[in-house]
Amino acid sequence: MKTAQEARTTRAYDVAITVGLIAYGVVYLLIAWIALQLAWGGSSQEASQQGALQELASKPLGGVLLWIVAIGLFALVIWRALELAYGNLDTEKKVSAVGRAVLNLFLGVSAVRVAIGSGGSSSGEQRTMSARLMENGAGRALIVVIGLVIIGIGVRQIYKSITKKFTEDLVGGVSEMTILLGRIGYAAKGVAFIVVGALFGWAAIGYDPEKAGGLDTALRTIKDQPFGSVLLTVLALGIAVFGVYAFVWSRNAKH
Repeated sequence: MKTAQEARTTRAYDVAITVGLIAYGVVYLLIAWIALQLAWGGSSQEASQQGALQELASKPLGGVLLWIVAIGLFALVIWRALELAYGNLDTEKKVSAVGRAVLNLFLGVSAVRVAIGSGGSSSGEQRTMSARLMENGAGRALIVVIGLVIIGIGVRQIYKSITKKFTEDLVGGVSEMTILLGRIGYAAKGVAFIVVGALFGWAAIGYDPEKAGGLDTALRTIKDQPFGSVLLTVLALGIAVFGVYAFVWSRNAKH
């Protein structure tokens, strides 16, 4: 126990968190890039975390970069676990830490799967699971609950943007530019989550598992709306801003 506690004060621990947050930012920048391509001509990759990792894999030294991203994301999981174990967190922050740990673990596992060549379509997997759940009333109710939880996460992201609550994750002097990046980035993430959650709920109500996809399905749905390319471009730029914010966060992370 004491060894784990002491690890939080080491230089290696600081470096691991920095690399992890940079990896997190890279994933969101790639999502934004794919979404922009989708907005103005289409993309062969999913506009999702999985698609971003596959896009990275297609680049020179992509396999090496994927392993670095995976290691960084797993470091963030350890960060959150140690934060839960030894940090003086209130209930709200504990819930947030658990959610972040689960997300980073999912992304890390996805990066490993893509690196070894076994990463499939996340949206396709979600639709298959949704189709199974919709075979009975309880399953459809569960999908509605999942949708509401995702919408709640989205609302929480927008709340953090409006109140600047994300600055609680930072140490040192926080510049106005950093705050602006965070507000734009969290707002864009919030909108994306709300659309994903709404699609889950609508899929359950309409008995249509095709609508219950993830981020890729949500972004494609936005594109299909009037002025969809413009709306998707704005959202993609917001997601890119969050990626840039993650780089700033990596230098000023509170841990």
